[in-house]
Amino acid sequence: MYNYGDCHVCGGKMQAKRVKQDFWIRNKLVVIEDVPAGVCTQCGEKVVSADVGQRLAGALKDTARRRKARTIAVPVIRFAKDVA
Repeated sequence: MYNYGDCHVCGGKMQAKRVKQDFWIRNKLVVIEDVPAGVCTQCGEKVVSADVGQRLAGALKDTARRRKARTIAVPVIRFAKDVA
């Protein structure tokens, strides 16, 4: 198991979890599920190991894999100027 240490934001304890990570590539949202990450139990900050980061970068470059991916509908809401 990877030791994520303490949170660099608040100093809280990091807990190993599987998360969804989102990326915007050429104005398109790509979500990668089941990413091993450390998540702070206090503030929710997420970090990944260098190895996982490299694997994420490779997955994002693999356009064939993205074409085979399932898609989801995502609601888009515009933040109104008059919201107080």
